Amino acid sequence: MQTQVETSNPLERSLEFSIARDKVQAEVDDRLKRLAPKVRVQGFRPGKVPLKIVAQQHGLQIHQEVLGEMLQKAFNEAVKKEGFQVAGTPNFEAKNFAENGADYEFSVNFEIYPDFELGDFSAITVNKPVLQVGEAEVQKTVDLLRKQRARFETVDRPAQLGDRVNIDYRGQLDGQDFTGGQADDYSVVLGEGNLLQDFETAVVGMSTGQEKTFDMTFPADYPGKEVAGKTVSFTVKLNRADAPKLPDVDSEFAKLLGVPDGDVTKMQEEIRANLQREAGQRVHAKIKEQIMQALLDMISIQVPQALIQQEIDRLIEEMRDAQAARGLRNKELDIPRDAFQEKAERRVKLGLILGKLIRTHGLSAKPEQVRRFVEEYAQSYENPQEVVKWHYASPDRLRDIEPIVLEDNVVSWILERASIVDQSITFEELMGHPYAANV
Repeated sequence: MQTQVETSNPLERSLEFSIARDKVQAEVDDRLKRLAPKVRVQGFRPGKVPLKIVAQQHGLQIHQEVLGEMLQKAFNEAVKKEGFQVAGTPNFEAKNFAENGADYEFSVNFEIYPDFELGDFSAITVNKPVLQVGEAEVQKTVDLLRKQRARFETVDRPAQLGDRVNIDYRGQLDGQDFTGGQADDYSVVLGEGNLLQDFETAVVGMSTGQEKTFDMTFPADYPGKEVAGKTVSFTVKLNRADAPKLPDVDSEFAKLLGVPDGDVTKMQEEIRANLQREAGQRVHAKIKEQIMQALLDMISIQVPQALIQQEIDRLIEEMRDAQAARGLRNKELDIPRDAFQEKAERRVKLGLILGKLIRTHGLSAKPEQVRRFVEEYAQSYENPQEVVKWHYASPDRLRDIEPIVLEDNVVSWILERASIVDQSITFEELMGHPYAANV
C-alpha cells in the first residue's frame, strides 16, 4: 500500500508505504529453507543443520535483504505509476518496527526532474566573430616564434626593452625589509610584463654595474597585502644585460619548427593552417558560450537540490585531483561547499536543458561525428594518427568525447534557428593575448 503526501517544494515528493509483515516473513522462511542445505556448522552433518540454528545465524541478514528488496520494488512501482522521474537518491525512513505483529511502515522523500518548456530559439541572437588570417598574422607569428627561440648575448650598453637583465634588488617599507622584496642574481626579460611597470621603467637605461635607488607605489590590488597601495623604496643594481639574437628565417629555422626538409614556404603554410584552425576553434568556443548563456537566460527551470549537491561533490573532487596532480596533498582539506553552489547550479541547469534538447530533437552523438572530432583534435599534435589510435584504444576515452559532440550538435541545431550577426574582429582580439601557432 502506498499513499502520496503533499509538500511545499514543487520538485519534492513524499510517499508512505505499508509492507505486510506476513509476506516478508514468508519470503524470509523460504530463503532460509533454501539456504539450510548449504550451511556448515560444527557438530552437524552437511545438510542436517536445524532450521532454527540457520535462522539464528542468517535470519537477520536475510530479513533485511527481503525487506529492502520489497521496499525498493514498492517504491519503483509507485514512481512508475505516478510517472515520476526521480532525481538523486531517495531518503527512506522507517515509521515503526512492526512491533506486536503490525505491518512495516515507511516514508520516503525524494525529488523529481522538473518539467519545463524549451522556448523559441529564433529569439536568440549570436554575434559571430569574423576575421581573416593573412600575411600579417603569419608574419607576427613567425616573429614571436623567433623571439621564443632567441639566444642572448651580453652587451656593453644601457639596458633596453627586450633585453634579459640580471639584477640584485632590495625593497624597504618604512625603512624595513618586507616579504618578497629582496633578491640577488635575478634574471628577467624586460618588456614581457613580468615586472611592475614603474620597476621596469627604472631598470631600462641602467648600465652594467650601476646602482639606482627609487620610490615606487604598489597597486592597491597587489596580491602582497603588506605593500598593496603603499610606497616602497627600492635599490637596484644591474649586474648584466643580454641582448636577444633572433634566428634567421631560413631552412634551419624551419627544421627547428618541425618541417623536416627545411622548406620555409611550407613552414609558413603550416603556420597559416594552424592559425586558421586555432581561429576556428576560438570562434566556435565564443559562439558556444553565447548559446549556452542564452539557453540559461531564456529557459526558466527549477533545479533539484539533490543534483546540485551531487555536482558540488564532483567539483570538490575535481579540485582535489587537480591540486594532487600539482603535488599538493590535500585530500583532507576542508573545502567550503558554498563556494561551488553557483557553478554547480549552472552546470545542472544547463545539463537538464541540453538533455531535453537532445532527446526531443534527436541530437545524439553519431560514431562518425565522434571520429571527425577526434581526427580534427589530433591535427594539433605532431603525430595525428597516433593520437587517433590512442583514443580508439579505449572505450572510456571515446565516451569522454561524446558529451562534447552532443553539445556541438545542440550548437549547430540552434544556429540554424537563431539570428546570426557577423562581428569583425582581429586575430589578436579573438585570441585575447599574443599568439604563436605550433607548426
